[in-house]
Amino acid sequence: MTDSKNSISFLIAGAANTIFGYVSALIIYKFLYEEIGLIAVSVLSNIISISFAFLSYKIFVFKTKGNWIKEYLRCYLVYGISAGMSIAMLWILVRLIGLPFWLAQGLSIAIIVLFSFFAHKNFTFSSIDRANTKA
Repeated sequence: MTDSKNSISFLIAGAANTIFGYVSALIIYKFLYEEIGLIAVSVLSNIISISFAFLSYKIFVFKTKGNWIKEYLRCYLVYGISAGMSIAMLWILVRLIGLPFWLAQGLSIAIIVLFSFFAHKNFTFSSIDRANTKA
């Protein structure tokens, strides 16, 4: 698949993942908040959302075979790095540079989307792993 088709598929999957993550978090909050509290709701919704995103990228975007556990763990690593980058960028852009939060968040999201695409393409679902699974 070409990079442009991968990019479009990634953006579509990312939009679906975002909607799924938002709705699933609302549902988990509505039904489990009183029982488990806010932190547990957040952790559970993140696990479900990242798992859904992993499946959508694996099956519909990068279309890799095998390596489920390795790719799943790599996916979590990419999301962890993305979260750290986002937090750092927001702090730098808002606190040090003085940008309004809405603009800093928009810039951060754009950079993280690019980072995430290339990290998933070249690390999580790398072509080296694809070559190994086709043999």
